[in-house]
Amino acid sequence: MIKSKKKGQVWIETVTYTLIAFVLIGLILAFVKPKIDELQDKALIDQSINVLKQIDFVINEVYQEGVGNKRMIEIGLKEGQITFNSTNDSISFFFEGKYMYSEPGLQYKEGSFDVLTSKLGSTYKVLIKKEYPNFNLTYFGKEDSKALSKSTTPYELFISNKGGTSQVIDFSIK
Repeated sequence: MIKSKKKGQVWIETVTYTLIAFVLIGLILAFVKPKIDELQDKALIDQSINVLKQIDFVINEVYQEGVGNKRMIEIGLKEGQITFNSTNDSISFFFEGKYMYSEPGLQYKEGSFDVLTSKLGSTYKVLIKKEYPNFNLTYFGKEDSKALSKSTTPYELFISNKGGTSQVIDFSIK
């Protein structure tokens, strides 16, 4: 009789320790997961700024190389949205996430790009933008705007110098 009581006690202890382990794992995840999400959002924003800088570099390169020059770059976009705005002659990246990239409501410069973060409930909206007052940006030769959203495959973006008095820089997607 004593032997079966010890066997039952071992099972009760095993279940109790397992439950305690699950509770501790749950508590750790409750504190760590939001921080991991923030770090992923920060990395995504930093990566997108690098993509915008790459686009900016190619725009300046096709301009300096002269009329008829054309370059292709691949753009991987896991989250957010890149917009080519022909009416404002600007390029922007918009992202909504849990990371506060800059002080909400205050615009600041990241290289030649303007960054504006705004708070929306428990999330933040980050807008990174650059205007090109010396160029006339077009999309497929028209004064259209194009927004690229997240995609599993990279976009093939062609940037070409069409020349003209207003220095037309044209974007097209394959």
